[in-house]
Amino acid sequence: MPRVTDIFRHPLKSHGREALQRVTLSQGAAMPWDRHWAVAHEASKADGREWAACANFSRVSKAPLLMAITARLNEADESLTLSHPNRKDFTFQPDDERQLSGFLAWVKPLMPADRAQSARILRLPERGFTDSDFPSISINSHASLRALSEHIGQPLSQHRWRGNLWIDGLDPWVEHSWLEQKFRIGSVVFEGVEPIERCMATTANPDTGLRDADTLSALNALCGHQDFGLYARVIEPGTLSLDDTLELL
Repeated sequence: MPRVTDIFRHPLKSHGREALQRVTLSQGAAMPWDRHWAVAHEASKADGREWAACANFSRVSKAPLLMAITARLNEADESLTLSHPNRKDFTFQPDDERQLSGFLAWVKPLMPADRAQSARILRLPERGFTDSDFPSISINSHASLRALSEHIGQPLSQHRWRGNLWIDGLDPWVEHSWLEQKFRIGSVVFEGVEPIERCMATTANPDTGLRDADTLSALNALCGHQDFGLYARVIEPGTLSLDDTLELL
């Protein structure tokens, strides 16, 4: 049966991933602490009072070196440790404005000089700055990734796709047929909402932050679109863990 192989959250949008063993999900909500914070750039119109589109934030599609960041969140004191192969580890509390200058100095070498620079950190705790315009959980398939890797002629890391849940044991691309389909993982019931249209972020190598794969052309050639993965909504709350199975309802 299809099963969960990986669970990820991304506490600071586009600035690192963190692997989990299990997670408790609430009805109609995103994953706890996923995209809890986001880095607004100099030209951003976001003010943190409501969800805002990705264009308002520093992100991998425009700054590929950010792809190589990993993160560790200490929920107790809400501190975040960021790691990158070209930078020393940096620990700070994103809500503390006194620590903002330290973060901006740490991330500046990773930002292209010809792009709007990072300026401030916004928090949206109940909603999260998900890439979708609704609180979503992203579902991704290893079988689809293997098919795309074979087509493109090189192994592609799952980390390129910054997904929440990874499933193995499916047929390639079957997840794209789950729109309005209900499915259960652990004790959580999801409903598929829409495919995830991918951007230039996926062309960056998560080990180096360098663009080294034309994932978008490969998706278009193989599938006729550049969708990879599925945005789902939690319709019944519960808990799921690694190795939990997926059942269509």
